[in-house]
Amino acid sequence: MGTPDFAVATLATLVSHNYNIVGVITAPDRPAGRGRKLQESSVKKYAVSQNLNVLQPTNLKSDDFVQELKSLDANLQIVVAFRMLPKVVWSMPKFGTFNLHASLLPQYRGAAPINWALMNGETETGVTTFFIDDKIDTGEIILQEKTTIQPDETAGFLHDKLMNLGRTLVLKTVGLIESNEATTTKQNMTATLKSAYKIHKETCEVNWEAPIDDIYNHIRGLSPYPASWTTLYNEEDEIFLKIYDVKKEVDTTQQLKPGSVLSSKNELKIAVSGGYINLIEIQLPGKRKMQTKDVLNGLKLSKTAYVS
Repeated sequence: MGTPDFAVATLATLVSHNYNIVGVITAPDRPAGRGRKLQESSVKKYAVSQNLNVLQPTNLKSDDFVQELKSLDANLQIVVAFRMLPKVVWSMPKFGTFNLHASLLPQYRGAAPINWALMNGETETGVTTFFIDDKIDTGEIILQEKTTIQPDETAGFLHDKLMNLGRTLVLKTVGLIESNEATTTKQNMTATLKSAYKIHKETCEVNWEAPIDDIYNHIRGLSPYPASWTTLYNEEDEIFLKIYDVKKEVDTTQQLKPGSVLSSKNELKIAVSGGYINLIEIQLPGKRKMQTKDVLNGLKLSKTAYVS
């Protein structure tokens, strides 16, 4: 059970190791893009290419879906980046249902663990497999694998790293369940926990009043998706700006007001507490992502320009 690219890697690994995939459950096709054409999930595209049986329920509690799922007679269900399952679904197989989560549980339960780990400046994260229960990401842990986070890693880079770490962990987990050697550990419910709740548009707005490290982590933690943003005020114009790549320039002597813009022919820097954030790759409304130096060829900035 899964929907995005992150889940495809696990499914492909199971297929390549000759496990009998009796069904693939993924999200319904949805309209997307300017033409609003129906788009298949990444998992569906891969499953179809492998001639796997695909189910796309709109309601996981519906009698029709539950009966169809029962008819598959699966003895194990694996969930990677899918929806919350009702008990009638996750309790169905003989060997249960386990989930792959992109954090070291119990930390960063929720929809966006990769983004929040980076936004919070973590130096370590990992992946966890656990048996699903009736709450979100609280079930007993089967296996975990740790990895370090480098200071310049983006969410896109960490996504791919954890995706590959996760596919291996799932394979190990299936092997343990298959050989009846899986043991579990209850999650620490008394620990001070950091959440990974769903990211909304307002979450992505850059707070230029924050310390330089917090701003840098915020931007890389949202790159390339959904991307941080700010409003550039240039005389009479208010320009919505998405930010994809930056460099951090520490300068403790910097005295300009946070949000002040410094521009040259090839460079656009924002003054912040503790230095500057140099914008490397940005996107203007209706345009594609571009190197900032190329954007500046057609964007004249006043000396009073600022971001907020």
